[in-house]
Amino acid sequence: MAKKTAKKTSRRTKKIRKMDFDFIMKKIKDFFNDEKVKFGFSLTSLLFAIYISLAFFSYLFTWQADQSKLDISWFDLMLNANIVLDNWAGKTGAVLADLFIHQWFGVASFSFIFLLVLFGIRMLDVRLLPFFKTLKINILAVIWSSIFLSFIFGDALFLLGGEHGYFMNLWLNAFIGKIGTFFVLLISLSLFVIFTFEEAFFWTKAKFYEVVYKKTIEKPKKTENKKLNQNGVEIDQDFVVVKDEDDPSTDFTFGSPQKTSGKDDLQTTDKKHFTLHNSGKKEAAPELSFEVEEMKQEESKEVKTDEFDLVKDHQIVDKNVPLNDLSLSVIQNSDIQTDQVTELEDYDPTLDLSMYKLPDIELLEDHKASNSKVTKEELLANKNKIVDTLAHYKIKIDKIKATIGPTITLYEIVPSPGVRLSKIKNLGDDIALSLAAMGIRIIAPMPGRGTVGIEVPNRHPEIVSMRSVISSMKYQNSKYELPIALGKTISNESYVGDLTKMPHMLVAGATGQGKSVGLNAILASILYKKHPAQVKFVLIDPKKVELTLYEKIERHFLAKLPDAEEAIITDNQKVIHTLQSLNIEMDNRYNLLKKAFVRNIKEYNAKFISRKLNPEKGHRYMPYIVLVIDEFADLIMTAGKEVELPIARLAQLARAIGIHLIVATQRPSTNIITGVIKANFPTRVAFKVASMIDSRTILDTPGANQLIGRGDMLISEGSELIRIQCAFIDTPELERITDYIGSQQGYPTAFNLPDYETGESEDVKSVDMKKRDELFEDAARIVIMNQQGSTSLIQRKLSIGYNRAGRIIDQLEAAGIVGHFEGSKARKVLYPDEYSLEQYLNSLQE
Repeated sequence: MAKKTAKKTSRRTKKIRKMDFDFIMKKIKDFFNDEKVKFGFSLTSLLFAIYISLAFFSYLFTWQADQSKLDISWFDLMLNANIVLDNWAGKTGAVLADLFIHQWFGVASFSFIFLLVLFGIRMLDVRLLPFFKTLKINILAVIWSSIFLSFIFGDALFLLGGEHGYFMNLWLNAFIGKIGTFFVLLISLSLFVIFTFEEAFFWTKAKFYEVVYKKTIEKPKKTENKKLNQNGVEIDQDFVVVKDEDDPSTDFTFGSPQKTSGKDDLQTTDKKHFTLHNSGKKEAAPELSFEVEEMKQEESKEVKTDEFDLVKDHQIVDKNVPLNDLSLSVIQNSDIQTDQVTELEDYDPTLDLSMYKLPDIELLEDHKASNSKVTKEELLANKNKIVDTLAHYKIKIDKIKATIGPTITLYEIVPSPGVRLSKIKNLGDDIALSLAAMGIRIIAPMPGRGTVGIEVPNRHPEIVSMRSVISSMKYQNSKYELPIALGKTISNESYVGDLTKMPHMLVAGATGQGKSVGLNAILASILYKKHPAQVKFVLIDPKKVELTLYEKIERHFLAKLPDAEEAIITDNQKVIHTLQSLNIEMDNRYNLLKKAFVRNIKEYNAKFISRKLNPEKGHRYMPYIVLVIDEFADLIMTAGKEVELPIARLAQLARAIGIHLIVATQRPSTNIITGVIKANFPTRVAFKVASMIDSRTILDTPGANQLIGRGDMLISEGSELIRIQCAFIDTPELERITDYIGSQQGYPTAFNLPDYETGESEDVKSVDMKKRDELFEDAARIVIMNQQGSTSLIQRKLSIGYNRAGRIIDQLEAAGIVGHFEGSKARKVLYPDEYSLEQYLNSLQE
């Protein structure tokens, strides 16, 4: 028994130690993520770099005069005021310079100044070079330079290599001699350059082959370890967007987190301290001190279109350049060109529209003039009401913090030990009553924060303009394949996601809550980033009025069936054909990926751009295709399974080949958003809905019924639920964008999807009316009498088999008595009465 108790105690002790360690590490992380701490480290590093520079430069001229005084101990040197050194940086500078230059690495130590400057700039989130890679290169270069300078100059110029280089040379000369030392330095330099700089490796390898085999080799195009964008240009993977949060340990801190403006959308904050006295209670509350951070929003840095224009100056290359015989022989044996002797320039899919310009930021309006601001009085009043309401129910809190967003303010509270979260959750209506607010939402607990969140709508919500999101640095610096800018989060950060990672999006909400504006924001954010050669849209609009403005960019960004008259699809029958055509396109693309031995569209396009795939074998550059359905419920009600099944198949399989779906509906019920649809749409956007059941249908959790409308939405990506105020883009803004794009040179036609024809239409065309069935006239009369044309009706009334009834229906369609096939719906009857039918049948007999 004692042993079991000891084991439990030991496990409990280890658990407590682990919890303490995690808590300490979290505190350390929060400390170093604080903006003030980062700025302090940056300022200290840059000033210290200047001080060290003065010390090092001065030491080169004053070392002889100061050397005899530096032989004593550092303690005696610092305490003896009679000892005066000539170094410009004083005794400390002289000691540091003597340590680095004399005792260590010589003049190569100046490289450490560069590292200090780089570190200081990096702390300001300005990334000129990858820090750790630069640190590794500098340290190796300092060690090698010290030995090399001592090997060349020896005792003549001792300071060039320092004591490290001097003694390393003595040891190497004694061990392998001067010639051996020279070869060691040469080999180490070569290995350092080859392993550090990739271009040097391929150049060295090419020269080696040229000498040995009397021929040159081509540098292979490396796509596995490099991230390429749509144009085949390497993307800097060291770029990281750092999100800073306020220190959660401050008691009763009210304020908005720092916005970005310019490089980091920073905001200046004015802090004022307040002291509140709570009275009128049985138990006098302690005096509470807290901070209110007042935001001074700066103008978002607006950039010209050229700053994030993807279209560069290209040299036009003939795509039909004939390859030499060796290259052709390789291509004939494989779809992949692996050994190319002649070096060709990378294929550029944007050359067909090389003069295309991305839309200008000036086409968007700034709605800041109509924006409102949360006042300090409103913050204080809400804070006091929340604290009082919780106190009425004997719920004590330790800390409270406010984060001001564009639409709501998030109050985070830390309840006292022993308080059950269920008690706080059940007080949502009481808190809403005390605040006289609508849409109170309680998050208990907040994921990863250790707090309880209470979202309170602002009395005067702000308007998040699309211009502010597009001009944010987060959007401009994004390297996503299909970036979508939805709006701003509670912390006033621009929300930018990658549609290729989502990979499909389900948008739902009640009528008039912002779904159409959200779809326009998604489409506009892609139009502001991508070239027409890189992405195509398939737009389905059953309401016929929501997406009509995009007809102006038909020859640039839209895709349609070859025989379709309009690019915006509004007819249900054409919707079915378009979805089937997209399934054919998906299968064709997978066949191309199989032949190219790649797994996704990104790898395939990278190989095609580097001319490793032969167009004569059917290979082509594949743009991304985004399918947008504005009202999914109408399609399900009219076409049913004929729409649901191809959409489900696309959602299941089309991610890897670059087809992504955005489906919107105003009816989030289970018969519309079925289990098959939900399972294949991991990213879901919910605007305000009427009931909790609708919220659970969309998000699998309540919350959407507590939104306040007008673009307020929740987005679910996996297990994470984020509240966003959707960016507002008005119809005139969208019209200016489409006019700007449509006025530029475009392709001759829209992007053609594979042709799709139903098997039934072929059967109808092959019907010979001279060989009518014996029951043709009887079937025609039955159809007219019932005003319903279906195979099952003829089968039942005439007691015939299904195949014969199907042939009769085809004959009736060919004769013009019934309409064409419309999925699960019955065919239209084209004759109103029997009299007109008899006249038609008599004309057939003549």
